[in-house]
Amino acid sequence: METKENTMKTIKLLSIVTATFVALGTLIASVTVVAAQQQFISIGTGGVTGVYYPTGGAICRLVNKDRQEHGIRCSVESTGGSIYNINTIKGGELEFGVAQSDWQFHAYNGTSRFEDNQFEGLRAVFSVHPEPVTIVARRDSGINNITDIPGKRFNIGNDGSGTLGTWEVIEAAMGWSRDDLALAGKMKSAETGAALCDNKIDGYFWLVGHPSALTHETLASCDAVIVSAIAPEIDALVADRPYYRIANIPGGMYPDHPDDIQTFGVGATFVTSAEVPDEVVYIVAKAVLANLEDFRKLHPAFANLKAEEMVKDSLSAPLHPGAIKAYTELGLIE
Repeated sequence: METKENTMKTIKLLSIVTATFVALGTLIASVTVVAAQQQFISIGTGGVTGVYYPTGGAICRLVNKDRQEHGIRCSVESTGGSIYNINTIKGGELEFGVAQSDWQFHAYNGTSRFEDNQFEGLRAVFSVHPEPVTIVARRDSGINNITDIPGKRFNIGNDGSGTLGTWEVIEAAMGWSRDDLALAGKMKSAETGAALCDNKIDGYFWLVGHPSALTHETLASCDAVIVSAIAPEIDALVADRPYYRIANIPGGMYPDHPDDIQTFGVGATFVTSAEVPDEVVYIVAKAVLANLEDFRKLHPAFANLKAEEMVKDSLSAPLHPGAIKAYTELGLIE
């Protein structure tokens, strides 16, 4: 026979179980709401030894700092580079990417390698650091200038990279064909330094912000030099293309290179798609431009960035409306 004491114990136990289920239900509901409020975005960059990867990391660092407020969590992906990033943004697999200014131009206008793959929905967010063409060669290779590359073993960039795309432009400007090289390497940038020092190639080139860790590592590991990328054909190329400019790699930046090295180059740009919501782009753009002093400290290549230039220089595609809203609030554009 059930006693009054046992009945009270049963009621108390049922109350505890009920309260537990209510609390658990509230917790699950809260977690579901938080998860629903969070939005994940990815930035396509480049090889981990270049400047694109830390650029993406620096942007994400500033975005993630306030993720509890806006609910956006940013991550970085190492990718094949500019052209890959633009195509993957177009395909909806990435929300943002870093790309050379020339490939931003070609993608939006449907020219060069984007002639049959125009991306009218490409949108600019801001420009970042300048990217000079940087040619590194073994000292015993006979490469003392860009004009000495024919007949040599030379790395021209991996498929999908802005480097390879730029090599094709250089080939056309100089009147070369692929057969003019003894070897046309297609290694990723991270592989080139070791290949050069192991005498598997005579030289490599890429477009990179300076100072560059890979460039410094190559020069420190074997007898290599940075050579000029200037020739009459290059002068004509720059004069004919609004996204190229004559540039210098400053003397004294690398060991045994006391003098400026003349070259040409583009700018690194941060891009997205018109399909990415305005509020998302607004939060990302403002996170960087409103905290530019902090951004500059995250990589030596960012040291001289100016907000007024970042919102207009090297940008061929239209600014995304979310970026326009951010820059208007910051007084950078009218």
